[in-house]
Amino acid sequence: MRERGDDAADSQKSGANYISSAKITRGEIMGIKETLEYIHAVRWQGSKPGLSRTQELLRRLGNPEKKLKFVHVAGTNGKGSTSACIANVLTKADYKTGLYISPYIVCFNERMQINGEYISDENLEAMVGIVRPHADAMEDSPTEFELITALAMNYFHSQNCDIVVLEVGMGGRLDSTNVIETPELAVITAIGYDHVKELGPTISNIAFEKAGIIKSGGDVLVYRGEPQVEEVFEKVAAERGARLTKVDFSRIKQQEFSLSGTTIDFSPYGKISLSLAGAYQPKNAAVAITALEMLRNKGYKISDEDIIAGIGTVKWPGRFEILGQDPVFILDGAHNPQGAEAAIESLRTYFGERKFIFLMGVMADKDLDQIVSKIAPSAKTFFAVSPDYKRAMDAHTLAEKLSKYGVPTTACESVSSGVEKALELAEDSDIICALGSLYFSGEVKGAYLELTK
Repeated sequence: MRERGDDAADSQKSGANYISSAKITRGEIMGIKETLEYIHAVRWQGSKPGLSRTQELLRRLGNPEKKLKFVHVAGTNGKGSTSACIANVLTKADYKTGLYISPYIVCFNERMQINGEYISDENLEAMVGIVRPHADAMEDSPTEFELITALAMNYFHSQNCDIVVLEVGMGGRLDSTNVIETPELAVITAIGYDHVKELGPTISNIAFEKAGIIKSGGDVLVYRGEPQVEEVFEKVAAERGARLTKVDFSRIKQQEFSLSGTTIDFSPYGKISLSLAGAYQPKNAAVAITALEMLRNKGYKISDEDIIAGIGTVKWPGRFEILGQDPVFILDGAHNPQGAEAAIESLRTYFGERKFIFLMGVMADKDLDQIVSKIAPSAKTFFAVSPDYKRAMDAHTLAEKLSKYGVPTTACESVSSGVEKALELAEDSDIICALGSLYFSGEVKGAYLELTK
């Protein structure tokens, strides 16, 4: 482990007390089933803007977030892949690295990781044992995401993390992760139209909300985009005395794509192999590498070899993930117009002008027309499913909407049924792509593995 200062040493001592006290009481509180039921309880449901509840809960816990260092990552698309790349390189560089993400793909424990390892059931139970009495005592109850954020902060502190890569849930300015003080680095990935009801109808509105993670005197790295987006970032950074850096994508000299991954020639490192597929991954890698270079300039000991090895071995499920090749079955979490456009670009990059079998499941609050308009011209057929999630659109409602685009459409009674029907229809030369939401990715993957074992 790298050497740390006195603050980190103090954190290590107090962290030991956190986890030891948790282990003493864990068995008396609840098992993993009851723990998850508590986290997902109805009382926490809903969305309430503001940071006050998260701040109060963390204050009751002794403000563990103030004893941690962060890379804070916001954006509409690419923030998950970028966060995973940064975290994996930091781990390769021998830093004990926390990673906080949302949503999860297969199991809840994915949301809190240290050096690529998910939080154990035992530690999750322990953290809930510590947080529960404080959350229960609050007059203004936290939301589920606020509760989980506090759990994560307490966990990373208890485990003496050197640094935490913290992915924003939604927006930035009022997201519960934004309770942290000035991070080591703020990163804003590609901006697009999503959550417009909460963030605002224009791209400038959305950019302003993302820019909320820019803190006074801090460093911020942004994905180059539309001029009006960059103007927002420049204005906010100037107002807060923050140092703004824009990613230089011209450093990508060459890129090669295959179903097993991506290779880029990135100056000055030469060829770097990514285990991630997708036409958008070279730019995500460029953002991550630039972020790591900025951390290195701040004193973090990250070698070129760490960067090459970390980018080359990162795993990130549900993002243009190849589940099988006979027929080719791709799982992509595209859930907004820009994500759908990126998914189609990737399909075209790999397979040319083909028609594809799409398995779709979406949340009811998404701008479906804007998403499907990107996909329908490339569709051979649609299979509509309803993810097992409270905000999911009913499969029959989705099928009715999809059929208006003149593409053969079938409503399926379950995600598993949709996967089975798509596989039955597909010939060896067909390409199946499941997309529309990260929330059904785990169901799709589980069904596919069960049906093809």
